[in-house]
Amino acid sequence: MTAPRPAVLGHGHDHDHDHDHDHDHDHDHDHDHDHDHHHEHPTGLRGWLHEVFVPHSHDAADSIDDELVASGQGIRAVKVSLVVLGLTALAQLAIVAVSGSVALLADTVHNLSDALTAVPLWIAFVLGRRAATRRYTHGYGRAEDLAGLFIVAMIALSAVVAGVESVRRLADPQPVENVGWVVAAGVVGFAGNEAVAVYRIRVGRRIGSAALVADGVHARTDGFTSLAVVLGALGVLVGVPLADPAVGLLITVAILVLLWGTARDVGRRLLDGVDPALTDRARRALDAVDGLDGVDDVRLRWAGHRLTVQARVLVPPETSVAVADRTSARADDALRHVLPSVGRVDVVVAPSP
Repeated sequence: MTAPRPAVLGHGHDHDHDHDHDHDHDHDHDHDHDHDHHHEHPTGLRGWLHEVFVPHSHDAADSIDDELVASGQGIRAVKVSLVVLGLTALAQLAIVAVSGSVALLADTVHNLSDALTAVPLWIAFVLGRRAATRRYTHGYGRAEDLAGLFIVAMIALSAVVAGVESVRRLADPQPVENVGWVVAAGVVGFAGNEAVAVYRIRVGRRIGSAALVADGVHARTDGFTSLAVVLGALGVLVGVPLADPAVGLLITVAILVLLWGTARDVGRRLLDGVDPALTDRARRALDAVDGLDGVDDVRLRWAGHRLTVQARVLVPPETSVAVADRTSARADDALRHVLPSVGRVDVVVAPSP
């Protein structure tokens, strides 16, 4: 029996991982990951508020394993949301045509331009499908995270615009005309944007895309802006003209809260941060693999919506290369079974000291 060289025996198995090893390999894409969340979420009213204002990307949530399926779902989410927001904008334009309100026209154009920020994310999903090259040896998954950074910037801009406009109206109140039409347009804008937000966030969590979740949050901020228009107009109807700018300031604070949570999630992805529960889960899975003396190192990082795993495991010094190779394959399977959205796995096998 000869000791194996410390080498990458897993050869960076991709998500198809069709190795020719002598082990049972009945792993399919519909298996259930052991996704027990290791972080508590509040319940009741507080839990609902947490869900609305801090809809983080759930690193440990159930995710799609197949790369093309996940990217396809992301692209479909962007397409569907663009259609819904386009129809919302058309409905608002119809109200503008009937009411003749220039202010409503400006708000409609603003919502339509914000909807187009999904285009960079669409491009990022398409790029993420491209194979790695000699220059981009890890592929193009990072394009998705960069798109998320752009979306965070747009949310920040929305907060600035909402805040400045609210302060301006507070200092120089303007009469609100066509109140009924304003309320109608605001309701339409809020409903369309919130529907898109819920859909994007749900799909983003399912495929493990922080950028798509961020885009959902961006739609939610636009919905909040439309909601502010509705509440302000209702305040004018009941004889409280300052309700319009006051609600605008409250909405600005809500957008800032959303901005904080979204910037945190996207920033962690760019800094290769992962949920510590995922790292612990990977270590526990490797500890349970037969033939290992220990786990020396485990590293995880997200590239877009795919999770890359690197692990260094130890085997007895007398282990043969063939046995070590089979052990590496079992370690690969164990990691894929308990982790979401796994792409590349590199398992380095080394002899115990």
